[in-house]
Amino acid sequence: MTNDGSSGSAESPTTGTGRRGREQSAAGATISDVAAAASVSRATVSRVMNGRKVDPELAERVRQAAAELDYRPSAMARSLSLGRTQAVGVVVPDLTNPMFQEVLRGIAAGADAEGYGVVVAETAERPEREARAVRTTRSRVDALVMVAPRMTDDELAAAVAATQPVVLVNRTLPESSVPAVSVDYAEAMYEAVEHLMTLGHRSVVYLAGPAASSSNAERLAGFETAQASFGGVSFISVPCGATIADGYAAAEAVIATRATAVVAYNDLVAFGLLGRLSELGVAVPAEVSVVGFDDIDLAHFSTPPLTTVAVPRTQLGERAWKRLHEQISTPGGHSDEAGPALPESSTDLLRTHLVLRESTGPAPDAGAAREERDPGPTAWRSDVVGNVLTAGGVRIARYVTGETMRPEHSPRPYLHPVRALSGARLTSAHPADRRHLHGLSLGLPDVDGTSFWGGRTWVPGEGMTLLANHGREVSRRGPTVDPADPGVLRDEVDWLAPDGAPVFAERRVLASRTLPGAVGWALRWSSSLVAQRDLTVSGPARPRPDAAGFGGLFWRFAPVEEGTVASADGVGARACLGSRSPWLALTLRTAGSWTTVVLVQDGRERWFVRTQPYVAAGPAVAWDAPVRLAAREPLDLGLTALVLDGLHTPAAVVERWLPLAAETFGAEAAR
Repeated sequence: MTNDGSSGSAESPTTGTGRRGREQSAAGATISDVAAAASVSRATVSRVMNGRKVDPELAERVRQAAAELDYRPSAMARSLSLGRTQAVGVVVPDLTNPMFQEVLRGIAAGADAEGYGVVVAETAERPEREARAVRTTRSRVDALVMVAPRMTDDELAAAVAATQPVVLVNRTLPESSVPAVSVDYAEAMYEAVEHLMTLGHRSVVYLAGPAASSSNAERLAGFETAQASFGGVSFISVPCGATIADGYAAAEAVIATRATAVVAYNDLVAFGLLGRLSELGVAVPAEVSVVGFDDIDLAHFSTPPLTTVAVPRTQLGERAWKRLHEQISTPGGHSDEAGPALPESSTDLLRTHLVLRESTGPAPDAGAAREERDPGPTAWRSDVVGNVLTAGGVRIARYVTGETMRPEHSPRPYLHPVRALSGARLTSAHPADRRHLHGLSLGLPDVDGTSFWGGRTWVPGEGMTLLANHGREVSRRGPTVDPADPGVLRDEVDWLAPDGAPVFAERRVLASRTLPGAVGWALRWSSSLVAQRDLTVSGPARPRPDAAGFGGLFWRFAPVEEGTVASADGVGARACLGSRSPWLALTLRTAGSWTTVVLVQDGRERWFVRTQPYVAAGPAVAWDAPVRLAAREPLDLGLTALVLDGLHTPAAVVERWLPLAAETFGAEAAR
């Protein structure tokens, strides 16, 4: 028959293609029509439409009848049958904020591609509304995304427990396995402050965001880390908010501080500040430099165009949907997979970058650029924060005792920040993906059941689990500078079990030298750990064969734009992971400039190496087999690092830098 029905013979009603079938199709065929046309029951049609197992011949008859009738299953009926709504919920604090709008756009795009709708709930920056919004939204959807929740950790943990499956955006739960997608706001803040320091600013204000905002707390942490890193600088935090009006209202408070630079909580706050400063006749950046956060679309069109930290807003939403869809499509959770060498993090960290525009410039009183000169010898000195290593007055490292670290991070002394002579920062401490990693430190994952590493531990049959087994390394009397050599710092460290029982007594020596020609500087870390009783040191590769070993002297590097690694066994992380090469060379690019770090180990331990999604390296203790020590027996560990400005090839490392390592600290450094 033709499409207009003007010719052709009538067919039997049972086929659904005669006059009665055409009328039903035009009005909307029902499941009963399909069942009659296919000569099957309604239940069989339902099973076929929902993808359940049905005899192939019957299934084909049903599908053919449905196609002929142009049958469209009821979305509501299908949802009831499957126990799903085919929708996900998104709870956000403020829909007027372009940052959250872009995150929502990323979630919605991913959901739409998979046939899911999106239900949105806004809490208007009121934490007391969040728990109810989460409950009511989750009752209407299959899963939930919580964007930047403002509730406390305890409240969030309770909400998450009753809300699975769920993904967090711009928020993490400490040591939790709840999937999260975020950026490292502390690291981003540090980068913003670092930019202002290079412009000569020595007085910086942070216009703080909502008190309940987790990302605001992260920014504050980065601000405080920068304060500890840069000497002679005034850092001032001023309560503000998250809106244009908040930034506008804060202008007078900023002017009263006499600061020459401001970092705003977000771009909206920065816009308000710029507007009011203009009204008050304060020139930007001639008198005050301003940095924003998020890089929303309007940042390019402000007056002046705004220097800001670019946050991958849409990608946050896209990644959040991916993590959520993994849970929806895998009922009952995931099976344990072969993981990488470090304890798996539930947090995906996306990269930020600083976008330089016209709202930042040199400090009004900034002097002429520093002339290039020989950095001179290294020297440790004490200040109000701790011990800092300088070369020609330039800070290149800080030794932190770690007393303020959380117990589950296995508190320990560490080096952070470590810098090249060029100023490039080479360490990251307390990163959002693995908060128990701190710069360059010494940690052991298992000493007779005590973790001196921090974070979660892999437990057979349970997966990654946070145990109450974390020890701590305590500086006995505080580090001291060698009176005969100011480039040497000494410390005596007691390693204590969770109950306070002594495990190791360590003698630690950090020696440093500048290299000839001002090409870089060298650091020598030597530790002798004397067992206080019979002990066994184990690594994660023992109970978990699919994981690489780690533990020992471990360097967590700062985020890089590009990085490669080489050893005597080849180039690339795959060739270097597990290598017993005596040396390792990492070439790292940040802010367009290269730094090469050459690590030379004392023994022939296997190297732990990672270049993605972050950069870390160190010779691992007890990778292949446990190390057993008798009481009073020492475990000697040592690492020499050459921190070189520029990019140096593996051939140059072998021909020039390894011999130099031996000359600088003695033959033992190049064994």
